[in-house]
Amino acid sequence: MKRYLTFIVLLACTVASAQNLNDLLRYSQENLQGTARFQGMGGAFGALGGDLSALNINPAGSAVFNNSQFTVSGSNYHTDNTATYFGTGRSANENNFNLNQVGGVFVFKSRNDSDWKKMALAINYDMVQSFDDEYRISGTSDQGIDNYFLNYADGVVPFNSILIQDGEYIENAYLDIGAYQGFTDQQAFLGYYGGIIDPVGEDDTTTDYIRNASYSNVNQDYARYTSGYNSKFNLNFATQYQNNLYLGASLNFHTVFYDQFDEIRETGYDSGSAIQRTDFSNFLHTEGSGFSFNLGAIAKVNQNIRVGGSYQSPTWYRLTDDLSQRINSDLADSEINFINHDIINLFEEYTIKTPAKLTGSVALIFGRDGLLSFDYDYQDMSQAELRPTSDSSFSTVNSEIANNLDGVSSFRLGGEYRIERVSLRAGYRFEQSPYADGNNIGDLNAYSGGIGYNFGGSRLDLAYNRTERDYNLQLFDTGLPTPALINKQNTNITLSYTLNF
Repeated sequence: MKRYLTFIVLLACTVASAQNLNDLLRYSQENLQGTARFQGMGGAFGALGGDLSALNINPAGSAVFNNSQFTVSGSNYHTDNTATYFGTGRSANENNFNLNQVGGVFVFKSRNDSDWKKMALAINYDMVQSFDDEYRISGTSDQGIDNYFLNYADGVVPFNSILIQDGEYIENAYLDIGAYQGFTDQQAFLGYYGGIIDPVGEDDTTTDYIRNASYSNVNQDYARYTSGYNSKFNLNFATQYQNNLYLGASLNFHTVFYDQFDEIRETGYDSGSAIQRTDFSNFLHTEGSGFSFNLGAIAKVNQNIRVGGSYQSPTWYRLTDDLSQRINSDLADSEINFINHDIINLFEEYTIKTPAKLTGSVALIFGRDGLLSFDYDYQDMSQAELRPTSDSSFSTVNSEIANNLDGVSSFRLGGEYRIERVSLRAGYRFEQSPYADGNNIGDLNAYSGGIGYNFGGSRLDLAYNRTERDYNLQLFDTGLPTPALINKQNTNITLSYTLNF
């Protein structure tokens, strides 16, 4: 009986399958998460401080606290995605709950007449991005999945280099070709033994391939399921100098877990086509860690005006990917099912460097009645890169980054109005597209509101936050160039409890 492989084989593929511009953008962008007060005011806390999630904007904010406190937050996340593909619309939604923030700050006040009035030490965890999502895409396309395999194989891969050797199992051949010849040859192998493509003629050295299916249009049903998170653990120190200046610094430790499952089913070929059905799926798992640091300052201009400025360093992520695939069709090899999601390609560790970010802030304080706050961020996405840069495929992606991405401006506006123990909040956030031409990812618009009640020694806050953005989602990196247009709406409802001590 055929041996069934379930072990992981290490690959040293110099042609990366998963590391691309989309990966970099995924880990460079942080959604508005954090405490309910922070979310309710649109995250406009750069000149305010006094909130644990505000430390992600300006680390000087912990010195604004008048006393030590602990805050914990939970959020319900709801996503609505509407995809339009070749004129056909389809919707999908996802709903989940996470404990997205927990942290505390310890405030130590000076006992003498020192100019350094107090210092604060804070520890905080924020889930800055939830990857739980789902896309459903359907349409009648003139671009079949065979184009994906032809783009890798045709004119590039010699036929004799992707043939199973005598006595070799099909899954061993699949893994060995990926490990020693690279991802391009591995996909050509998968297309051939999956019955999708064939060489032209009987010459073993040919690099010319043709499709086996005949069609003018095909029906495509595509699904993408993602899960995981990008979290940030923050170690913060801040101090107050005299009565008008706050200074702070933070060390940030990031953790990434990301799963992506893509599946496409094609039907609707010509009645005389040798292939009437094709199924192809990919499962990508990414995990790793990162590091960054923040520096910031807040100054009181007078009793009513505060200004702030902060610098967030680049984040250096060290990540590993593993990829598994599965394919079937009417013409597939009889043993094709032995290549499945238990047969795993593990790629070498790589680094993503996201760009630094600068933030300027101003806030108007109306005594105990309320406040208005405004933040402006700038981040030059064209400075991002994949490493090692000596990798030829990474150099290609880095060139795409430099040529296609641009500086991103974003701003946040928030307000709070207090009626005795009750606080009413509202916010707005705008983020520019990271693409120079504004395509592929559109501008982000977000609205939020919230309410809080102060019990004296503790506080309860509730926030509603809604974001909307358009995306062009290409189903595969090559072969199917027409993207699906995705309208993505995220809704967060967050509840926070704060205890003073």
